[in-house]
Amino acid sequence: MTYENLDTELINALIDDGRASLRSLSEELDVSVTTVSNHLSNLEETGVIKGYSPEVDYGALGYDVTAVIQLNVDGSTLDEVVESLREHVQITTIYETTGDYDVVMVGKFKDTDETNDQIKTLLNESGIQESNTNVVLNTVSEHEQFELDIE
Repeated sequence: MTYENLDTELINALIDDGRASLRSLSEELDVSVTTVSNHLSNLEETGVIKGYSPEVDYGALGYDVTAVIQLNVDGSTLDEVVESLREHVQITTIYETTGDYDVVMVGKFKDTDETNDQIKTLLNESGIQESNTNVVLNTVSEHEQFELDIE
């Protein structure tokens, strides 16, 4: 293994198994544990690797409704609106976007009543002018990561 591709190989190994030990990574990548540890620390410090967390199946926990919510926001309040949206714990993803809507987000809810209540709460926030909500019928793929190409 050459060190020029080590970071990419390390990222790919962690995508395959985010709980892999330093020792198993060093064996897989054919480098020392210290080398893996140093490269991993650098990837974390530079923000390439942002953390390690479990992949939660919200449906198995009773959150049966996934909603994609699109918002039109008064442009002068976009930063404040986006920051306040982060406080809604059941909103799992927030994007500022181009196109017909300024913000697109994804939320997980226990039922349609809870979804409706969340949307009504959002519409009462200052700066939000309009919303469009789509309820997901079937999740085909979610939270997927892809392995990086090695040069």
